[in-house]
Amino acid sequence: MGETVRFGISIDDKLLESFDQLIEQKRYMNRSEAIRDLIRAALVDTKWQDGEEEMVGTVTIVYNHHVRDLSDKLTEHQHAHHHQIISALHVHLDAHNCLEVLVVRGKAQDVRKIADELIGVKGVKHGKLVMTTTGEELH
Repeated sequence: MGETVRFGISIDDKLLESFDQLIEQKRYMNRSEAIRDLIRAALVDTKWQDGEEEMVGTVTIVYNHHVRDLSDKLTEHQHAHHHQIISALHVHLDAHNCLEVLVVRGKAQDVRKIADELIGVKGVKHGKLVMTTTGEELH
């Protein structure tokens, strides 16, 4: 970790008041920690959009396991990308619906492609990709 640098910013008082409320809701210890998190989030978003950066993502899907061949299709997609899918969690939500959470690692564009393939399988009720960094470049 590098040397800590202090700097000042100018901000509208109403915006600062809203920011302080957010800090309290999220239980940050101080403004500095909240601002550091905002900066990190912006840096991760930028790397994700680049497409070539090594990223980690979670793909969450909800589906009815009674839909014909759906479970098999999802399993086939996962096996086709076994080098990038590093973990999977399967939860039976009720008698019909399942939740799967897959952890995918690779270039951002590849992770996005895998997520789109899984979410796009006919019968998937809902799906979402959440991308993050491997953390190596953040301090």
